[in-house]
Amino acid sequence: MAHDKTPAAPNDSQTAIDSQPSSTSRRRFLTGSAAAVGAGAAAAVGFPSIAVAQTTTLRFQSTWPNQDIFHEFASDYVRIVNEMSGGRLRLNLLPAGAVVGALQLQDAVISGALDGGHGVTAYWYGKHKAFSLFGTPPPFGWDAHQFLAWFWTGGGMELYNELLERLELPLVGYQTGPMPTQALGWFKEPIAGAEDLRGLKYRTVGLAADLMREFGAAVTIMGGGDIVPAMDRGLLDGAEFNNPSSDRLLGFPDVSKTWMLRSYHQDCEAFEVIFNKNKHDSLPEEFQAILQYAAKAASSEMYWKAMERYPRDLNAMREEQGVQTYITPDSVLQAQLEAWDTVIASESQDEFFKKVVDHQREYCERVVGYHLEHTTPKEPAYVHFYGKSPTDTSTIL
Repeated sequence: MAHDKTPAAPNDSQTAIDSQPSSTSRRRFLTGSAAAVGAGAAAAVGFPSIAVAQTTTLRFQSTWPNQDIFHEFASDYVRIVNEMSGGRLRLNLLPAGAVVGALQLQDAVISGALDGGHGVTAYWYGKHKAFSLFGTPPPFGWDAHQFLAWFWTGGGMELYNELLERLELPLVGYQTGPMPTQALGWFKEPIAGAEDLRGLKYRTVGLAADLMREFGAAVTIMGGGDIVPAMDRGLLDGAEFNNPSSDRLLGFPDVSKTWMLRSYHQDCEAFEVIFNKNKHDSLPEEFQAILQYAAKAASSEMYWKAMERYPRDLNAMREEQGVQTYITPDSVLQAQLEAWDTVIASESQDEFFKKVVDHQREYCERVVGYHLEHTTPKEPAYVHFYGKSPTDTSTIL
C-alpha cells in the first residue's frame, strides 16, 4: 500500500514558534521552563509546610476499656475523621481511664481536660433522666436504626440540643452506632420469673436502673471495665453490659456460665460522640462537617462489623467456654413492659422528659406501625431455609 508522505499541516501555535528565529525560540523555551520548574518546586516545598501548619489535634477518650470492641468502634470513628480530613484534623484516641474514668467523661470534655469523647448518654442520666432517652429509650417497638432515624431526621437532634442548652452544658454531640437488643444479663442461675430478680445485686445504667428497681433489684451503676471484677468478688449477683463480643472480651464467661438473652430494659441503644463546644466552634466549618459526617459513616461501619463479630463470639462462648444461653421468659418481658409504664409516668412529671418521650411515642406509632405493616416476618423464612428455629441453641424456660 502506498503511504501518504504529505507533511501534516502545522497548528497555529507550532507555526508561531517555527516562525521565530531559532535563538528567540530557544530563549522563550528556556525562560518558560525555568518558570515552570520554579513554580513546581515552590509547590512541592510549600504544600507540606502549609498542611503541617493547619493540622489540628484533639484529645479524644472513649468510655471503654482498651480491649473492648466498643473501643474499637471509637477507633473506627477516629480513623474516619483523620482520613476524611487528610490528616489536617487529627483525633488522638485514649481508652477509658487514661485521663478520667468512664462516668467522668462528660465533665472532662466540658472542663477542657479532653476535647471530645465516645460513650453513651445513659451515663449522664444522673444530671437529667432525659439523657437516657437519647441513648436507651423506652421499647416503643422500634429498633436502633429507627431510633437513629428519629435522632437525625425525626426531630431528636433538636431536642438533644435543647437539653444541653437547658442544663447549660457547653457540648456538641451526635448519636451514632445502632446497638441491637441487649441481653437481660449474666446470672448465677437462670431467671425463670420476675420474682427471681427481687433482691438481686444487679448492674445496669440509665433508665434501665429505674426499671430494674421496679422489680426490687438492688441496682449498681458502674463502667464496663469494673463489672466482671465486681461479680468475681461477689459484689454483684447479676449484670448486663451489651453484646457477645464485648461481654466475652470483658471476661463475663469467667464469672458466670448463665446468660439470659432478650430483654426490654435496653431494647435499642446508640453511642454518643461529644465535643467541647468552644473547641468545636473554633474549628473551620469544614472540620465541623467532618466530625458530623464521620459519625454517620462510622454508624454504618460499626453495625456491619457487629453483625460479623457478634454471632462468632456468641458461638465461641457456647462451644469453647461452656456458656449456657437462655431465652428470657415471656412473663418477664411482659412484666418489663408494665414496669416501663410506671417509670415513664413517674419521670414524665418533669416537663422536658415528658416532651421528649411524647415525641418518641408519636414517632414510633407512625414509623414502627409502618414497619410492622410492611415487613414480612423473618423467623418463618429462617426456619424454612435452615430447618431449625433461631432459638434451638438456647434453652426456653
